[in-house]
Amino acid sequence: MSANILSFIIFLPAIVAFGLMITTKHVETVRNIAFLTTTIILALVLKIYIDFEPSAGMQFVTNVPWISSYGINYYIGVDGFSLTILMMIALLIPTAYLLLWEGRTKGYWINMLLVQTGVTGTLLALDVILFYFFWEVMLLPIFIMIGIYGFGDKIFTTIKVTIYTMAGSLLMFIAILYLGVAYHNEFGTWSFQYDSLTQITSLTYSERIWLFLAFLSAFAIKIPIFPLHTWIMETYKNAPTGAVFLLSSIMAKLGVYAIVRFLIPIFPEIYIEFSTWFVSIGLFGLVYFGIAALMQDDIKRMFAYSSASHLSFIAAGIFSLNAFGINGALYLIIAHAIATGALFLLVGLIHDETGYKTIKDLGGLAKGAPIFTTIFAIMLFANVGLPGTNGFVSELLIIFGIYEFNHTLGYISAITVVIGASYMLWMFQRAILQDREGEALKFRDLKIKEIVGLTPWVILVFVMGIYPDIFIDKFEPTVTHYLNDILQIGATK
Repeated sequence: MSANILSFIIFLPAIVAFGLMITTKHVETVRNIAFLTTTIILALVLKIYIDFEPSAGMQFVTNVPWISSYGINYYIGVDGFSLTILMMIALLIPTAYLLLWEGRTKGYWINMLLVQTGVTGTLLALDVILFYFFWEVMLLPIFIMIGIYGFGDKIFTTIKVTIYTMAGSLLMFIAILYLGVAYHNEFGTWSFQYDSLTQITSLTYSERIWLFLAFLSAFAIKIPIFPLHTWIMETYKNAPTGAVFLLSSIMAKLGVYAIVRFLIPIFPEIYIEFSTWFVSIGLFGLVYFGIAALMQDDIKRMFAYSSASHLSFIAAGIFSLNAFGINGALYLIIAHAIATGALFLLVGLIHDETGYKTIKDLGGLAKGAPIFTTIFAIMLFANVGLPGTNGFVSELLIIFGIYEFNHTLGYISAITVVIGASYMLWMFQRAILQDREGEALKFRDLKIKEIVGLTPWVILVFVMGIYPDIFIDKFEPTVTHYLNDILQIGATK
């Protein structure tokens, strides 16, 4: 099992999904088996996490020919960076099921399983053709979920997000093929393994820039980075809760992951040269999206802008060229996934129970739902970086990293993070604490299974905030390897 454990983790959800598709129509059976499947995957990933030896290299590697005539391999593996995100995915998905437990259809659960195969395969793929395959696989079920189970103008939303993501994916695919041909022309054999592509020396400077930007377009759309963000607001507003959770907590993070996994080792000199631009764009996005969030009345749109603001901050950390910033960005990937994922699920519960999602129509929820309010507050404070939470540690590291990169940009980053606290606390006061004008809303408190689902998230908020080294030690050797061996700029810590 240890040799094929990653393959089992990738494909088990899809195998179960196709099996359920043709064997049963009973929604409860589909849901229960889907939940059991994700729980098994969590147990397997936990075993990998415990057995993993912190180092810069890949572990649990499988590398076998797939389309051998063109050097395309089924090449997967995990290092400290991907392991941390893998653990995040494995934990968040089954626990999220407990908050999506009722009122879903068979197709809803099947698409959730298919997305898990797509995101896990994307994370673990080390051949860029294989990566592209899983990148597309993870998107298709999301399109279906929005088109079938979404709200409002869901068809237009589906078309818009499809056009955006497919345009970026097409540019990335062209760049992948260009790199494969360049490798063949230089070495006489075909290969699409990312570590082989790092050996290409025949590309001109302008070719490397255009290839870098082609890859980055696909990743920037998925994150999203300004100005490739306009699809996210209507998508988050109109998509069903499960799809929003997957988009914000997991799939957006894979855009950041892909920058580190592929762009840094394949185009290190371009990454360094354009770092100031992308740190600046990231900080601009932090401010722009934060101000936009302050202007929203629809609570899902507000969280969409909030998510984009934090992801812009993560992108700024990734391009900061030092261990502080990159470690902080990787840590914020996990912290943001937990806090924002929980908030989107809780907002979905508000919408399901009350029928409202505009802040002006809400209010007074705290009186009848103290447990809901407490967990909502914890996740909100983690999201704004309150000391003692995981958000504080990660944002502080990024600020240090940006300050080391450029003192002026560091001061700007330290000042602008307070924007997030402004709109979050404003929303919490009006939508949750403040009494509602007119008739009080009927809103239940969390059920036992929902509390059970959110408890690991709450624990992680504080454990990651108080003992960050437990988690950073897993991926820090990978970050050091990137800075010392690939970028050759040292790993200041």
